Order: sequence, then structure tokens, then C-alpha cells
Amino acid sequence: SGSVIENESIKVKVPAGVDNGTIIRLRGRGGPGDAGAPDGDLLVQVAVEPHKFFKRNNSDLILEVPLLFTEAALGASVKIPTLGKSVTLKIPAGTPSGKTFKIKGEGIAPQGRRPGDLFIKVYITPPTNLSRSAKKHLGMLSAEGGVEIETVAEENPEAIARIWVDPVEGLSEGNCRNWVKEAALPEQAIEGAVEILLKLYEAYVDGDADLVEINPLILTEDGRVHVLDAKVTLDSNSVFRHENYEDFDKTQTRDERETAAHSKGLQYVGLEGEVGVIANGAGLAMSTVDVVNQVGGRPANFLDIGGGANADVMTAALEVINNDPDVRSIFINIFGGITRGEEIANGIIDA
Repeated sequence: SGSVIENESIKVKVPAGVDNGTIIRLRGRGGPGDAGAPDGDLLVQVAVEPHKFFKRNNSDLILEVPLLFTEAALGASVKIPTLGKSVTLKIPAGTPSGKTFKIKGEGIAPQGRRPGDLFIKVYITPPTNLSRSAKKHLGMLSAEGGVEIETVAEENPEAIARIWVDPVEGLSEGNCRNWVKEAALPEQAIEGAVEILLKLYEAYVDGDADLVEINPLILTEDGRVHVLDAKVTLDSNSVFRHENYEDFDKTQTRDERETAAHSKGLQYVGLEGEVGVIANGAGLAMSTVDVVNQVGGRPANFLDIGGGANADVMTAALEVINNDPDVRSIFINIFGGITRGEEIANGIIDA
């Protein structure tokens, strides 16, 4: 007697949640046994092909999701694919690049075990093809007053009506009226709201403001619209055109760190972390703050010493940060193309 070798195709049942390299044993489907012994087993090693979107970590899945800068800054609702269905993830306003969100139970579900989680890492994509609207003034209006616009953007972004205003053409009454109607303000508030928003835009332009905000705008029982509270941020680069800016500046509420920085002419915003940040240029300073957040640190401040800063400016920046009792380390990120390296070095030595 002898053995005959034949080729045969068989179906293999792959359990749910099987990982790369897993061995599946098919009993009695291997080679013939010797001297009447039972046939051997067939061992099938699983090779899992990489997924187009997901990366795997045991039972957990990792998904990288791109965000526009505006989505990260203002908040958004983003559709997220899972293995079964799409879910909606709310992105809070001010989300830094590299932040990770977790959706429980949307990972892989191995047999007999609870499913893993889906970890979503967002990263901000720079605009590669700016639209005309990105070069215009942005206006946001919502009927949900009395709460911060960032909260509305996070929890109910559809409730915000946006308008992009050409700086040359300005805000016309017709466009303003359409904007108000899109925001679904009460009918009796439309005329008053249009009148106030036109004046608000005029103040924004004539005052060289970075931001003007009314919150809340109220409607009285007799149908009149009033501004209950407002906030204005002025562009410090336009001070030479506005002699009264100094009087406005005296009304600002600042903590000790911000007061010290302001007295030295520094662009400074105090935060709640322990890593001091010094950079030259607002964009680089914001990116540096993001990097600190991305690697698990907590920035203590935003500090922009500006392009062309000399040693005295650098020394002043270090004095402000060194006087912050919460700071335990300092991250200095200087672009040498606009600031001389020896000035920065001398400033560090002098401090």
C-alpha cells in the first residue's frame, strides 16, 4: 500500500478579530501518518492585509483624520467611518493638531472578548488652494445667544450662519439682511439686528479691529434690539492711526504675567501649563504651542517676540517667563531667517 498526493482547495473559517500571524489548526487535514497513525494537522498562518484607513493595535483601531484650520479653530462635526457604520465626532473649538479622541467599543471584537476602542488622531492640513472667501472678513451669527460662540460651534455648528465680506466692497444692507435671515433670528428682530450689525462692521473696519463680538443681542418685549454685552480686540499694529487706543488699553484686565509682558511691548497670552514658549512670529508661536500639546506637554504661554528682535527683547521675554512660578522648562523656537541668532544668544546670556 502507498500514499497518493493530491491538491485540494478547502475553506477555512477565520474567527472574528484574528490578528496578523495567527495560526489556525485544521485537524486531520495534514500529511498522512506513518505506519497507520492518524493524519497530521494542517497549520494555516493568517496574513492580514493593511487596511486603507485603519491601523491596528491589538483590539484597538487607530484612524488619522485631517482637519481644516477653520474646523480646528472654530469647531466642527466630522463623520468618522468605523468597521460597521459612520459616527459623528464633535471637534471642540481650539483643537490642536495631534489631539487624540476615543470612541469606545468601535474597535475590533475578538471572539469571546469585549470589543476594543477606536482612537482618532486629528491633524491640521494647511490650505493648498485658498478660496476667495478665505481672503475676506468672516462674520458669524447665531440665534443661540448668551453662550460662547465656541460652545455653539462645538455643540451645534449648524446653528451658526456665516458670511464672508469683501474688504473692498464692504457689508451691504442686502447681504446683511440675508445673513440675519439665514441665522433664523425672530422676525421682529430682523430690522434692529441689521441696523446694529451694519454699525458693528463699520466699527470693526474704522477701528482697525481684529475682532468685534456682541453676545448677547437681546430683543425686548416691545420689539427693540439692544446690545447687552460686547468684546473688542484691537490690532496693536494700527496704534499710530488711533491716538485714543492708549485710553482703551488702560481698561484691559490682565494678570500679572500679561501686565509685565505688555509693559515690555511683548505679544503675550498666559496659559495654564508649565512649559514656557518663546518664538518669533505669531504663526511659529502657535505651531510651537501645538507641538508642546502634541507630545503631552502643557504650554504656559504664547509669546511672540516678533521678527528682527534684538537681545533686549529676548532678555525681556525670558524675564517674563522666569517670573511665572508654574514654568518648569522653556521651549525657544526661533526662525533665523528674520532674527539674528547672536541677538537671541546674547539675550539668553543677559537674562
